[in-house]
Amino acid sequence: MPPDTPTFRSRRARLLHGIAALLLVPVLLFEEWGWAPLAALTARLARLPWWARAESWVRNLPPWGALLAFVLPVLLLLPVKVLALFLFSEGHATSGVTVLIVAKLVGTAIVARIFQLVETTLMRIPLFARWYPRWKAWKNSVLYTVRESALWRSIRAMKQGARRWWRRVRNA
Repeated sequence: MPPDTPTFRSRRARLLHGIAALLLVPVLLFEEWGWAPLAALTARLARLPWWARAESWVRNLPPWGALLAFVLPVLLLLPVKVLALFLFSEGHATSGVTVLIVAKLVGTAIVARIFQLVETTLMRIPLFARWYPRWKAWKNSVLYTVRESALWRSIRAMKQGARRWWRRVRNA
């Protein structure tokens, strides 16, 4: 089948879509699990006067400034992730994993909170307003597919069984 036929293109698109989903599922699951609780945890910092002022400043940024504030923490964490890779390459797997996990937790907490502060402002950027709902719909469909899979349901059932067992052991 020649590469310029519609059938080939649709198969190629489906294949690329599947690969992207497979690579992103672990990240999406972590983000989904951690986004709201980590943002709520970070929001508690608003009790500090300087943090509250910083949040107010971020909330009042113009659209492109809001986009920069949203992307900046991701960019600032890249060197930390490179450090984790360096630690892996030097045989310090535990340190590398620790750095990577801490960077992911801190990064997700900060980015989630910033997104809460600037989402409405970001929606004033036409390209963002066009693509964000599509991204969200795609992400939700991927997560729905994962959650409805036999593997996910089995793991959820084992987790519930373990919780029931733990309650019985604890109450005995």
